[in-house]
Amino acid sequence: MKAVILFGHGARNAEWAESFHRIRAAMQEKAPEVRVELAFLELMRPTLDEAVDTLVAAGADRIDIVPIFMAAGSHVRKDLPQMAASAMDRHASLEIAVAAPVGESPAVLGAMAEYALHATG
Repeated sequence: MKAVILFGHGARNAEWAESFHRIRAAMQEKAPEVRVELAFLELMRPTLDEAVDTLVAAGADRIDIVPIFMAAGSHVRKDLPQMAASAMDRHASLEIAVAAPVGESPAVLGAMAEYALHATG
């Protein structure tokens, strides 16, 4: 089963995660065969470990993690690869791939530039 985890930092305010839920819903609408879960580094749940365990229990043997971060800071460069390696140690047959942060995508940067140019009318 193809599975994706949208990985974010997390925040104290639950409303902060609404955009993650909208991204997940849009993905599920476009590709209903792909199982998409959310996971957060801190302050929110599920954690990455919880999301991985949920997907493995559902039959996933490969998970693509997409960091919903603007750039690859220490959480994406250091913490996330360690967390992914730990998850693969816990689940021997699991393969995890980590994508570049969404904010480094040329398409996303272009969409943000276009938005910024027209945001104030």
